[in-house]
Amino acid sequence: MGYECLKFSPDSVFLVTGGAGFIGSNICEVLINLGCRVKCLDDLSTGKKENLAEIYEHKNFTFISGDIRDLEICLEACKQTDFVIHQAAWGSVPRSIEMPLLYEEINIKGTLNMLEAARQNKVKKFVYASSSSVYGDEITLPRKEGKEGQLLSPYALTKSINEEYARLYYTLYGLETIGLRYFNVFGRKQNPTGYYAAVIPKFIKLLLNNEAPTINGDGRQSRDFTYIDNVIEANLRAVLATSKASGKVFNIAFGEQIYLIDIYEKLCALLGKDISPYYGPDRVGDILHSHADISKAKEFLNYNPSYSFSDGIELALKWYQGNMGG
Repeated sequence: MGYECLKFSPDSVFLVTGGAGFIGSNICEVLINLGCRVKCLDDLSTGKKENLAEIYEHKNFTFISGDIRDLEICLEACKQTDFVIHQAAWGSVPRSIEMPLLYEEINIKGTLNMLEAARQNKVKKFVYASSSSVYGDEITLPRKEGKEGQLLSPYALTKSINEEYARLYYTLYGLETIGLRYFNVFGRKQNPTGYYAAVIPKFIKLLLNNEAPTINGDGRQSRDFTYIDNVIEANLRAVLATSKASGKVFNIAFGEQIYLIDIYEKLCALLGKDISPYYGPDRVGDILHSHADISKAKEFLNYNPSYSFSDGIELALKWYQGNMGG
């Protein structure tokens, strides 16, 4: 794996916000296995304690129940902390269109609270999750940092504002911030249930139950699906990056364009299923095509993703089969 060779001082203290969520819990687990001390801040509105079951009782792990909308909790969580890995947010483009005020409170105010708490506590590095959604209606592929279009959803807007606040906290206050624009992350522990579930775990769950999924549009939308271990590597390399990377944002993906219908057909083949999907209307606010240029992350973060989509989908499928049956 790309992060197994990375070294941190055993005295290093990490705070992972949203650490009970899909991405955050995987980061917490890897940091514990690398010998670090880890604090997890989560209100469990979307995260789950069971995601942390393997490390919850570990002597180097501390769970903090709290909401990033509460500045006092953020300030307390950041005490005696070397590095913040900020994952706490509400995702889902469709849900943000339904609940824009809530997204403003959690994703923007919550992130600003964390930036201020990190600044006041003299945190060494603040690495945060952004999103490929900030590219909006820009049609040029592959997506390259600095060439963004008109935003298409409140979720995308919150992530764009996060990037601007993080840049300002570096230029005005010297807090070393690094933003990671995730491209469609998938893998173990990703929630397959609910109306807003991501497409890959939802496909897997339905196919394991011999049910047909609904594909929005014609299935010819494309994404740069990114396996979870690539994202973990990016976060850890960002923590170790020089100050040349600070105040900047980076695409985090594998760098390949995969069509939605091809994912479905691959899953059917891997599972030995012959189930025709239903087709529904396009989702409002969705980007039609997404494909990342990751050269900037390679240059500044030494990011070199180890897992292609084909590698990742087989590993993800094995995990879901082991944890959901099938």
